[in-house]
Amino acid sequence: MLKNKSNKRQICVLGSTGSIGVNTLDVIRLHRDKFNVVSLSANASVDKIFAQCLEFQPKTVVMVSVSHAEQLASRLAGENLEFIEVKSGVDALVELARSNQTDTVMAAIVGAAGLMPTLAAVQAGKRVLLANKEALVTSGAIFIEAVKQSGAELLPIDSEHNAIFQSLPWQEQVRVGHCQLAQNGISKILLTGSGGPFRTRLVSELEHVTPNEACAHPNWEMGRKISVDSATMMNKGLEFIEAKWLFNVEAADIQVVLHPQSTIHSMVQYKDGSVIAQMGNPDMRTPIAHALAYPDRIESGVSPLDFFNTPSFEFQAVDYEKYPNLKLAIEACKSGQGACTALNAANEVAVAAFLDEQIKFTDIYKINETSVRKFVSEQVGNINEVISLDTRAREFALSIVENFSQSKLKEQK
Repeated sequence: MLKNKSNKRQICVLGSTGSIGVNTLDVIRLHRDKFNVVSLSANASVDKIFAQCLEFQPKTVVMVSVSHAEQLASRLAGENLEFIEVKSGVDALVELARSNQTDTVMAAIVGAAGLMPTLAAVQAGKRVLLANKEALVTSGAIFIEAVKQSGAELLPIDSEHNAIFQSLPWQEQVRVGHCQLAQNGISKILLTGSGGPFRTRLVSELEHVTPNEACAHPNWEMGRKISVDSATMMNKGLEFIEAKWLFNVEAADIQVVLHPQSTIHSMVQYKDGSVIAQMGNPDMRTPIAHALAYPDRIESGVSPLDFFNTPSFEFQAVDYEKYPNLKLAIEACKSGQGACTALNAANEVAVAAFLDEQIKFTDIYKINETSVRKFVSEQVGNINEVISLDTRAREFALSIVENFSQSKLKEQK
């Protein structure tokens, strides 16, 4: 593993201006003696990444948007920071992820856009802090095979998967992607979810909820896309699929449990009746700090749980009538890679359309379900076939959005 003379980890943050990226830099800020920020990337958030460049002074920055890369380069030149190399485009993002200047990559690009750079980091054999669940959802077996071939170290960042990881015996922690849980007495993974902002809403009211309501998560501060996914519980569905691949289990080995307080982040059930849970305040800096320093422990900036002022733990079964997207994702997990890839693609299109107020909240499921049904029998054997299916599923979902959008306009007239 590449280290400099001071033994610092050399960090690349893919998606540094998003919620996970910002929290990653927040943890690194507390530990300049342990981590060195070598490279950053963003899509188009010039102001945010400019401020990050001023503070962390990375060697290289990639902006996906060419025009925004030019803006950033100009502003850096104005601060005499021309030594920071600014590149643009998807290919540059992949180069950044596999660069031999870094040993650790925080994969925090939202959605399928993060697949290729995350895969590049894996193929380069790096320590990959996986916050991009879509990489596994869209290309599970291909992605895990790349981990095996390169010897990359995969550490989960999602609070749920990080909690499962922490609840496993060390023998399983060192073989993420090819675990053998039954051999170590594990009978089930218990994946917790808060239920989002509409847990107590009537199903009949969901058709009329607004994007702002859907983004108002009761416990977590997240980006708008993932907040909507939490409201539909599609986020839990994607995590369900991710858990299958991370921990090498079948759908029957995973159970979703509603836990509104978001204090227990997930649990592992053992054959002897024991259940080991990871708890903490709902703050992403905790799993980020865990993965950055693993196997050591460092300060994250998060206060420990105050058990005398923590709400009582509550657990509920999932109401699939209220959360049909979660049921759809579980069925896609059982059906195979084609269904999972199509589901993720359609969902990204549908959520974007909802946030743009083109469709209703309940239309998200209709678009997802129709798309999965169309592509469920598709077979994908390599990454190019995954990308092809992703593209076709998005085009199909966009055509459905157009129909729903026109219907919504007619209702408003």
